[in-house]
Amino acid sequence: MASGGQTFPPQKQETQPGKEHAMDPTPHYSSQDYKPANKLRGKIALVTGGDSGIGRAVCHCFALEGATVAFTYVKSQEEKDAQDTLKLLMQAKAADAKDPMAVPTDLGFDDNCKRVVDEVVNSYGRIDILVNNAAEQYEASSVEEINEERLERVFRTNIFSYFFVTRHALKHMKEGSSIINTTSVNAYKGNAKLLDYTATKGAIVSFTRGLALQLVERGIRVNGVAPGPVWTPLIPASFSEEECANFGKQVPMKRAAQPIEVAPSYVFLASCPESSYITGQVIHPNGGTIVNA
Repeated sequence: MASGGQTFPPQKQETQPGKEHAMDPTPHYSSQDYKPANKLRGKIALVTGGDSGIGRAVCHCFALEGATVAFTYVKSQEEKDAQDTLKLLMQAKAADAKDPMAVPTDLGFDDNCKRVVDEVVNSYGRIDILVNNAAEQYEASSVEEINEERLERVFRTNIFSYFFVTRHALKHMKEGSSIINTTSVNAYKGNAKLLDYTATKGAIVSFTRGLALQLVERGIRVNGVAPGPVWTPLIPASFSEEECANFGKQVPMKRAAQPIEVAPSYVFLASCPESSYITGQVIHPNGGTIVNA
């Protein structure tokens, strides 16, 4: 995909989570240039926030690579996107993989996260790959606008859920398993308008590094992906029409990524032997932004 020259039609979604099917244009979750090679054949993957955006693209790539895929979505609010993703995964499913699963829940609470893990394990027996990806964000011009209720909500979705899902999933993960956490370029460069979101993304980087050290002796690798601007439902659900129209132009490539341009980073980190010597690290598909890791 070429650099520069990209604009999106002005658009705004009034509520979160955003809806992928309502976006113009809809994000690209696949590409004819992506060539699967059975990198994840026989693996069981759980992807949080997998119904749309980066999560959908990751689920699709995982299925193309031979994995059995389960994903979560927000109950009663993302039904169409979840059903669309299930259809895509069924079409991409390898012959020896099991049928994909969509689990509706609010991941901000420990009991819900345990239920998700239990449902996946009851169906598939184990978890080999965990992708912590669910997120929400809201703009604010000042820290004074961020009240306790909103702060707790953002932290519950963006970092509490990573702790909760991981601690329950680990009971069902063995040596050779992989955990991949979605952070953001904002964790490294900051974002004045997304202060609480940015704080959670910084926490995810530290969570990734610390957890990698905890689990290295168990043979479980933990890494992260820090995307730059990506055209996902978070964008029209978070930003103004003008901001959407110009989204991504601030990076050196002068455009936002499509989810399929980010998803192969997760395939790489999930697969062995390609990434078998990598843990505690973060990949930066961000359009050329230089960050201090």
